[in-house]
Amino acid sequence: MRAGIIQLSSTAAGAAAMERLADNIDICARRGADLVVLQELHNGPYFCQTEDPALFDLAEPVPGPSTCFFGRIARERGIVLVLSLFEKRAPGVYHNTAVVVERDGSIAGIYRKMHIPDDPGYYEKYYFAPGDLGFKPIPTSVGRLGVMVCWDQWYPEAARLMTLNGADMLVYPTAIGWDVGDTDEERRRQLDAWTTIQRSHAVANGLPVIAVNRTGYEADPSGVTGGIYFWGNSFVAGSQGEVLDSMPSGVEGVCVVNIFPRTEAVRRAWPFLRDRRIDAYGALTERYIGLNPEPGHSPADDTGAVTDL
Repeated sequence: MRAGIIQLSSTAAGAAAMERLADNIDICARRGADLVVLQELHNGPYFCQTEDPALFDLAEPVPGPSTCFFGRIARERGIVLVLSLFEKRAPGVYHNTAVVVERDGSIAGIYRKMHIPDDPGYYEKYYFAPGDLGFKPIPTSVGRLGVMVCWDQWYPEAARLMTLNGADMLVYPTAIGWDVGDTDEERRRQLDAWTTIQRSHAVANGLPVIAVNRTGYEADPSGVTGGIYFWGNSFVAGSQGEVLDSMPSGVEGVCVVNIFPRTEAVRRAWPFLRDRRIDAYGALTERYIGLNPEPGHSPADDTGAVTDL
């Protein structure tokens, strides 16, 4: 299979942004892509830097205008598309939703972002309700796509559940970047952590991983922060975590990558799923286990002095 990834800055919005994406999808298709993945919330700037009730007007239903527009493109080019939209599910109920469009332009399935961040510059809890569809792969003509969104990519539990439900690959539309005050050293640490955790999902599950991030600087409209430098570095990893291809920070464009079906061979050599101790993992459903004192136990028993837990 040939997968196309599109890494762009997001200065345009609405119809202009969608037409620009269409041009880049066309490039991927002409290079032989069977699957094309777009970045998170690709129809405009990353609006979650501020909390503004007027921005709910950006949301749209699914199906809706964007799925109609990109569905036509998928049908004309004969490709599978992974979209990332601000979904208006009902009055007052909104989601950060990935939509997979099949080659015939129909909606193959959707995934609603499960892990919702709430940090300076990333006020997503203000806009998005947590997903309620679970971690279920979406069947398509190019395989069962384990689609998740951005903050989901840090959680091994999510990747493993997609795998256990039969995903053929993991796909992460993303919008993540650096704070303007981050030092060069801190930027390197963050980017390395981001790449490493996703490559580790490939290794632990024996699956290819596709991660597509936006790039470029976007100002904070409120002026409270200095804005975000989205770090790009979109990449595709193989089933042993090997980077098949990537795009550097600050560069816009497309990349089309061959993904070979190696999961069976990799899992025979590294049988992680066989050797899992499923009888011993029940505590994973707990928020936290350590430092819960036993009844009648005093911190002084451990240190000789009472400490504040």
